[in-house]
Amino acid sequence: MRTLAVIALKGGSGKTTVATHLALAAHLRGHDTLVADIDPQRSSHDVLGAREATGPACVTTSGRKLLSAQIAAAGLKKRLLIIDTPAGAVEDVSEALVLADLSIMVVRPTLLDLAGLARTLSIVRRLGKPSIVVINQAPVARESIEAPLVKRALRALEYMQAPVAPVIVRSRAIYQTALERGRSVEETPDLTAAKEIAALWDHVSAQLQLQPAELEPSLAGDAADG
Repeated sequence: MRTLAVIALKGGSGKTTVATHLALAAHLRGHDTLVADIDPQRSSHDVLGAREATGPACVTTSGRKLLSAQIAAAGLKKRLLIIDTPAGAVEDVSEALVLADLSIMVVRPTLLDLAGLARTLSIVRRLGKPSIVVINQAPVARESIEAPLVKRALRALEYMQAPVAPVIVRSRAIYQTALERGRSVEETPDLTAAKEIAALWDHVSAQLQLQPAELEPSLAGDAADG
């Protein structure tokens, strides 16, 4: 079993959007996935609880109980555990980082988010944990030209020597409207957003060294219904 922690010390970054979309991407590809929601807002639990089709399991827990949740997930033969962490809770984030095989640091291309990321990077580097940064809620590039704030964010991340994912998740209303029904954008007609998440999943699963799973008939049906 592999463990992925999704982190953002700055609130409003879209951390839960990224965490739940990756969980759904794993599920749609046949990976038996468990989400451990340690955010007191319980947003991941609410999103996945609204899903009508089969989906990744989700449990609510706390940073102190994460190890028990990880052991239980391994006992249930889960292939992937995704931890949705709370914003601003350094102790809980540190607990998740210790247990994770890979951490995703979610950041919007804003000055305040980048300042929060600097704190997270410091913790990650101190623990010596593999990590990647995902830029989220970025404006859509026009004719392949990035908006000035995205360019500034990329320069700042380069200066910080942050390991940036090659996929930028754009600001699209479909991400929220899909999650209102517990669905991924990969299950909607929005092919552009679907390609973003598929590409992000490919990168994350490669970093996790997660081998492809054999897609069960019921999961193939879920994907086809989208």
